[in-house]
Amino acid sequence: MRGGLFITIEGGEGAGKTTLIHALAHKAQTLGHEVMITREPGGIPIAEAIRAVILNKENTAMDARTEALLYAAARRQHLAEKVIPALQKDAVVICDRFVDSSLAYQGHARGLGIEAVWEINRFATEGCMPDLTLYLDLDPEIGLQRIEQNGEREVNRLDLESLAFHRKVREGYKLVEARFADRFVTIDASESPERIVEEAWKHLAGKLV
Repeated sequence: MRGGLFITIEGGEGAGKTTLIHALAHKAQTLGHEVMITREPGGIPIAEAIRAVILNKENTAMDARTEALLYAAARRQHLAEKVIPALQKDAVVICDRFVDSSLAYQGHARGLGIEAVWEINRFATEGCMPDLTLYLDLDPEIGLQRIEQNGEREVNRLDLESLAFHRKVREGYKLVEARFADRFVTIDASESPERIVEEAWKHLAGKLV
């Protein structure tokens, strides 16, 4: 049996996930909750090593199915080694990306099919799914401009994809939202950071006990 609260933050490139995650973590900690921030792919050494392969700008020959399988492998190890143990200790886990990213990016934008990628990840997650997913919705053109203007952010292989690809990612998230409407909340990421945090916290606070 797992306890705790599993929150995932989703969005296209440059949507502002990192800023929101730290703001939400601070608010939850202020209320006395133990909070663990993590990310996908990554969060632990094995998954970080897989991340380095996936996002390496030199790996342009990577097959879409290979990419999907690598994400699922990193996800499984991350869950087993870090997320599930934290949830069992009743922590609030806030994760930058999770399975919905794979469904939107590889399932829809890469054309593998959301159902096919979901099957891979059903095996990887073994039923451990978020209690709440906050999706930061933003015009991909704006998101990519933000990345270009942010000299401190790493530029990875996915950032180099075409604008058309990122638009398909956004389409994919809409399909994911329809499929998982019970846990999926869309937030307008073109709003001010303060407004985004306020809206997100409203949904997260309702899950905290």
